Amino acid sequence: MVLYIQRFPQLLLITLLIGCTSQKKENPDLLIGDFQDDYNIEYHLSRESFTLKPESHFKILEWNIDKQHFIAQNDSSNNFDPNLFSRIDWVVLDDMNPYEWAFCLSAYNAPSVDSAKNVKVADRSMLKTGCNGYPFSRMKPIDK
Repeated sequence: MVLYIQRFPQLLLITLLIGCTSQKKENPDLLIGDFQDDYNIEYHLSRESFTLKPESHFKILEWNIDKQHFIAQNDSSNNFDPNLFSRIDWVVLDDMNPYEWAFCLSAYNAPSVDSAKNVKVADRSMLKTGCNGYPFSRMKPIDK
């Protein structure tokens, strides 16, 4: 029993580190599902894809939970910028019911994953102009 108690801080630290490491590979649950933005455009977001309904599809390549963005490749069938790369930044909204989160397409036509990652970061403190001079799109869940 004494050995267990003496090692408890190390075990706790290891458990926390493992939990934090695995979380970085996951997406935030708040973003998963069907949504509608301020302009009545509908979206679907899963762990693997982001869809701007009805016809713009993005394959999610990488989530960055700490920096609140994901990198995606534009689908080859998209009308705009097929096969290029996008960076989607998000922010969780407080006290803006029914809107729960907002996003910005910080990059939508980057030639590579690295160039999408390195675009100018959206300003989450300025929801009306922080998306490259435009507003973030606020998202509310759609009950299906």
